[in-house]
Amino acid sequence: MNLRRKSLMTGALGALVAALALGSGVLLAGAIAGSGNTIVTVRVWDDKVADAYKASFAAFHESNPDITVDVTVIPWTQYWTQLDDDVAAGRADDIFWVNNSYLTDLADDGKLMDIDETLGARAKNDWDSSVVREFTRDGILWGVPQLSDAGIALYYNKAMLAKAGIDPATLETATWSLDPAQDTLLPILKALTHDSSGRSASDPAFDASAVTQFGYNAANDLQGIILPSIGSNGGTFDADGVYTFGEERAAQAIGYQVDLINTHRVAPSATASNADPDFSRDRFVEGGMALFQSGLYNLPYVFEGAEFEWGVASMPAGPAGRVSVTNGIVAAGNAETAHPEATARVLKWLGSTEGNSYVGSSGAAVPGVVAAQQAYFDFWGGKDVDVAKFFEVLADDAPTITPPETANFAKVEAAYRPFMNEVFAGTLPVADGLRQAQDAANAATAAK
Repeated sequence: MNLRRKSLMTGALGALVAALALGSGVLLAGAIAGSGNTIVTVRVWDDKVADAYKASFAAFHESNPDITVDVTVIPWTQYWTQLDDDVAAGRADDIFWVNNSYLTDLADDGKLMDIDETLGARAKNDWDSSVVREFTRDGILWGVPQLSDAGIALYYNKAMLAKAGIDPATLETATWSLDPAQDTLLPILKALTHDSSGRSASDPAFDASAVTQFGYNAANDLQGIILPSIGSNGGTFDADGVYTFGEERAAQAIGYQVDLINTHRVAPSATASNADPDFSRDRFVEGGMALFQSGLYNLPYVFEGAEFEWGVASMPAGPAGRVSVTNGIVAAGNAETAHPEATARVLKWLGSTEGNSYVGSSGAAVPGVVAAQQAYFDFWGGKDVDVAKFFEVLADDAPTITPPETANFAKVEAAYRPFMNEVFAGTLPVADGLRQAQDAANAATAAK
């Protein structure tokens, strides 16, 4: 079973699809001229949602036989670079996914359709209000809400907890702290980390060079680890257009995660997770990790891949409490599409209860259309999977930490990530490495 989160395409197949995407303008022109049928292309990075989309667009085509919708999946690791190049060259798909970290440039540069103008200002009344707020800039909504990631929680392996004598209820009170006397998370992680002789990381004879079971997925994972950790220490990743993740509270939070890897050895070496963003998820699914902190975006892969009993607990709290990140995804219309009327009809379908319900009824993600969301809960309820913890962390106006929203984020991330990778790998001291990473991020922002 292929457990890749972002796409099933790798290697030559990924290159082929990218090449086809590059040539889409020529291919579409031929298709339209030859058949009288308009082909609208949609670009995403998630293969599970792509499958749901294909079923949705088949239903759309039945009532709109003059329009065929083609879905292209570009792997997450290539998605933003490819999109940036294609938008600049005028060859991007008619509709493409956007998250809020990449919204600013596309909206400010006039590359996206104004959804209020395209579908009417009342259309947004049917959509998840938090996602609408995320993607409204200067009073204009720049995409049709498709997914809501809810919050971050903790997947756990039931057998591993039982073997270590840990009641899952203990996870609900787990708190990380720089004060060892207040840190109740680390002892849990040590008890759940074992070497090849079965010794836990709390045993003086523990062999850190022969770990067979890790306790946790500390890693350079912005959404699953870094942002929640920073938020739970009262810090910020960026504020008012300036990157701040090298400042004291953020640096403390990141330093704690780095120590889990390189000092306490309860998480895998960053060499693997830096190179493969899905490494920790796959390690958990394969039975080599006890706790996996992540979001609903990984739920279908855990459900399909794990051959053991698992559950979901609240993410660990920090000195400032339990502070999660939450995200939405929108389908954005290409302002330079060659067929705006057909594109608008597809966007309207994606923003309808029927069109978006396929995403929920397949269990792929929480739909962005409010009336379609119940299908998601029904799907997972039918599988005896309780997703409540992903929502409880956001309930009652709980504090959240926002993802980065500055302009030029693709270049910003490319600038700071090498330094951040070295920090997590232990080859750069935390304070110095984060300061270098922060300086690189702010320089890239200023270079816009």
